[in-house]
Amino acid sequence: MIDFHCHFDLFPDPAAVRDECERRAMYVLSVTTTPSAWKNTAALAADSKRIRTGLGLHPQLAHERAHELELFDRFVSETRYVGEVGLDGTPEFRKHWQVQLVVFEHVLEKCQARGGRVLSVHSRRASTAVLDRLERYGGAGTAILHWFSGSLRDVDRAVELGCWFSVGPAMLGSENGKKLVQRMPSERILTESDGPFAQLNGQAVMPWHVERAIHELSAIWLLPPAKVIKTIEDNLRSLLERHA
Repeated sequence: MIDFHCHFDLFPDPAAVRDECERRAMYVLSVTTTPSAWKNTAALAADSKRIRTGLGLHPQLAHERAHELELFDRFVSETRYVGEVGLDGTPEFRKHWQVQLVVFEHVLEKCQARGGRVLSVHSRRASTAVLDRLERYGGAGTAILHWFSGSLRDVDRAVELGCWFSVGPAMLGSENGKKLVQRMPSERILTESDGPFAQLNGQAVMPWHVERAIHELSAIWLLPPAKVIKTIEDNLRSLLERHA
């Protein structure tokens, strides 16, 4: 199984979650929310062949941590994964919009200058602005739009721009989420948990709960779960070959 967006460092016991992912032979992208968290979080999986750590600066923290862009610049040459980054247009964070733009554009510019990265991108209530920046910085790499909640038209535009999508059980628990996934090309979809932020029945989603997303995709794609798993694994292989 594949969890292409979770937050190891924010679970109460990150090492235990890592160990369980290893036991289950999962492929995991552990994203960070600040550059200062990247070194220690990456160290959690330093000996793992299946777990990688993204260098991030979350848009909800941009106004507090913009000064960490210097750290981002220092570390970005050490990883091919960047995330969680992006923009957040919800009312609570819209007042920091200009700082978010500065941070996100800086991140994209640095990724572009280094030949491109695999990017896990946040775009809640900011789909148009995120896609505008991805189009402007076309060489920044391959953007995987995490828990995408834009319009069907936004999905079409994202596909045209070469974006991918990561979808999880929380997203697929809504009718709108299912409708969006039906529009997404199956060859550009990866599974995610977004744990521990995402919750189901009041409990944090764990990386291995992506199995629930597999069953939802099975119903949407009219394929048996085994074929869905193979499709997701083939997708990951294709993505990594592009960024070898």
